[in-house]
Amino acid sequence: MSVTGNRVVFLGAHKNPSFLVESFQIPKEEDLREGEILLKVRLATICGSDLTTLEGRRTTPVPSILGHEAVGEVVCSRRTTNNLSAGDRVSFTISDSCSRCHRCRDGFPQKCERLMKYGHVPLNNGAGLNGCYSTHMVLGQGTHVFKVPDNLSDVVCAPANCALATMFHAVQSIPLKPAVYRDSVAVIQGAGLLGLYGCALLHETGYSRVYCQDVNMERLRLVPKFSGIPSDIYGTFYESPIDNHPKAGTADVVLEVCGDSGSFSKGLSLLRPGGAYILVGMVHPDTPLNVTGEKIIRGCFTVKGVHNYSPNHLEDAINFLARTVDKFPYHELVGPQFSLQNFHQAIAVARTRRFYRIAINPTLDVHK
Repeated sequence: MSVTGNRVVFLGAHKNPSFLVESFQIPKEEDLREGEILLKVRLATICGSDLTTLEGRRTTPVPSILGHEAVGEVVCSRRTTNNLSAGDRVSFTISDSCSRCHRCRDGFPQKCERLMKYGHVPLNNGAGLNGCYSTHMVLGQGTHVFKVPDNLSDVVCAPANCALATMFHAVQSIPLKPAVYRDSVAVIQGAGLLGLYGCALLHETGYSRVYCQDVNMERLRLVPKFSGIPSDIYGTFYESPIDNHPKAGTADVVLEVCGDSGSFSKGLSLLRPGGAYILVGMVHPDTPLNVTGEKIIRGCFTVKGVHNYSPNHLEDAINFLARTVDKFPYHELVGPQFSLQNFHQAIAVARTRRFYRIAINPTLDVHK
């Protein structure tokens, strides 16, 4: 007897409608290939990249199932590793890699020559359940899976396999660690989800002061709760004395997570000699940088780009959440939950940017 589930199928940004909710036959264990895992999606969150896809500013094969941030529950597995059992709650890497090509061996599995990214794959690829906006999804053999500790709720853990794991990669890419003999200063450009995670990470790493800048003062409201110092993009400290803001030539590191190339020159001016600039958010084409080579050379600056992450970063992210869940209000980062049937309402709310993340809960009964 076949059992059916539901999924949101993306048809294209310029289609009318652009997506539809349809039923499908849930695979059985014998339908899975070696190494695959069938998950029931417990909770998914809407990443900003999904919004850009739905708005037509990012290309994705169609028809497809979007979504890559989620916590799942193991239904069945044809994998002999990970000691997984039915009912285990898990987080997983947002991409499936081969582990054999030179990119994987060099420590860049997120750039694998055979890379498959969840939420960016057409329905005719494998089982077709390659996105999180669905009651079920199938993880490939090259997807790393980590059990979710009991002290972490689905709401707290769902965004970890994208935003938090990426920020772990960014922070671990800083060439110099905080100096114990002096005041260590970090500046984060952008107070979205990446920025708030960055505040907590840098603070726990040992930076004395972590400033978080944004043009939207409302987005700075939660920064102090994550041990950051909020300021607007022009350096004016928010609800604090005017002299308590990052000064030029004092920052050990600047992390860009705002996606605005216009912030680059400002960030560079904040760095002390030998400081590092980590670029994370400018992942769209409209990001020309107006800087001279002389500026970088004379400052002895390190400029590094960080995109996605390796499996160890996700493992570190989950462990970090488990250690600090009682210290930082991670639950405040995710707003209302919507069913698959109400996906259009979820997208409408997500586009208001009132919440850092909106949740899709496939288990919700829309009739209640």
